[in-house]
Amino acid sequence: MSSLLQSLLDPKKSWLASLHMKTLTNRLSKYGLRYDDLYDPYYDLDIKEALNRLPREIVDARNQRLKRAIDLSMKHEYLPQDLQKMQTPFRSYLQDMLALVKKENAEREALGALPLYQRTIP
Repeated sequence: MSSLLQSLLDPKKSWLASLHMKTLTNRLSKYGLRYDDLYDPYYDLDIKEALNRLPREIVDARNQRLKRAIDLSMKHEYLPQDLQKMQTPFRSYLQDMLALVKKENAEREALGALPLYQRTIP
């Protein structure tokens, strides 16, 4: 990635990136979600594998946040202001495991092995 593109995407350097992050933080906090909750395990099998490797408590907390957000959305409501202030939408819980899964898949591909999801028992 070029340095110009990196500076455009960095919220500390670009006012537009800062505005986008502030808006996204506000929207996620209204429903009590984290950014990592937006990743769909049905869209990407790497995400599904990363979620399978996480501790059960983290996945359960993710599912509770998603259920609460769906419930609030259906009721056309938001979290109370005091709870919105307590939210941490950019505290990541999935990125490290997802990076590990992607690294393992790249390693598997470099060695010429089948991807994890295409392996079959003969």
